[in-house]
Amino acid sequence: MVDSRRSTTIRERSARTAPGPALTIATRRRLTAAMQIAFMTFVAFVLFGPVVILAVFSFNDSIILGFPFKGLTVSWYAEAWAEPDLWSSLAASLKVALVVTPLCLLLGIASAFALTRFRFRFRGAAGGFIALPLIIPWLIIGVGGLLFFSSTGAQLDLVTVGIMHVVIAFPLVTALLSAQLFRLDPHLHEAALDLGANERTTLRLVILPLLLPTLAASAIFVFSWSFNNFIVSFFTAGFENTFPIWVFSTLRRARDLPMVNAISTLISTAQVAFVIVAWQLLRRAMERRGQDIRDIVAG
Repeated sequence: MVDSRRSTTIRERSARTAPGPALTIATRRRLTAAMQIAFMTFVAFVLFGPVVILAVFSFNDSIILGFPFKGLTVSWYAEAWAEPDLWSSLAASLKVALVVTPLCLLLGIASAFALTRFRFRFRGAAGGFIALPLIIPWLIIGVGGLLFFSSTGAQLDLVTVGIMHVVIAFPLVTALLSAQLFRLDPHLHEAALDLGANERTTLRLVILPLLLPTLAASAIFVFSWSFNNFIVSFFTAGFENTFPIWVFSTLRRARDLPMVNAISTLISTAQVAFVIVAWQLLRRAMERRGQDIRDIVAG
């Protein structure tokens, strides 16, 4: 009788001192979802907050970036539209980017295949040498390009800008394609050859379609890098004006700051729209072949 009373007392004390019930699975899922939303909101604010602020103040009827607004206006967009130097700089940046992008893709494909499909001496050293522009600061690359072209007597213009853009951009294409080629089954290439296809047909009908998402992503990155590059272009453009150089020179005049905000808003919107359209076209092309672009890109 006494033992039973003792055991009852011990159970009551344990019940009083035991911790509260653990979080339920539903509660943990809600907390996880809330943390994910908070994190994504913070990342979106950091990434897109400056662009949103820039767009908002492009409609302010004042050259001062500050509240309160003095009024809404679109005059800065009209002023930017009538600026001849702006259009010439945009044309120069587009011209360079449209030439640099396919060159980088070709060089990236060649170097990626060489590094992943062939065995030769100093392959590791060659891969490290190709990857150097990805780790060397662009400031050093720009100054180095300026010294190189000056020592050779070359005239600084859009050609020298394009050469240096290829130098800094094609290693990224090589890195992306090399990673994708390492994941591809090498037996696909051998099977195509065994079935009677030659090297060119195998590359065109087997390998390149599998590399299509990576090639598209590489093209977007290279085009964006080239179009928006300021540091390397500033040192190697000479008297030519690309769009980032025009923005830098225009920002020295405070009265033109809203005009820069207006054109930068338009350029940012156009670039985002370009990426979205490219993604949708690529997704439809992959779906026609029965593939999911999300799985391929994530893989």
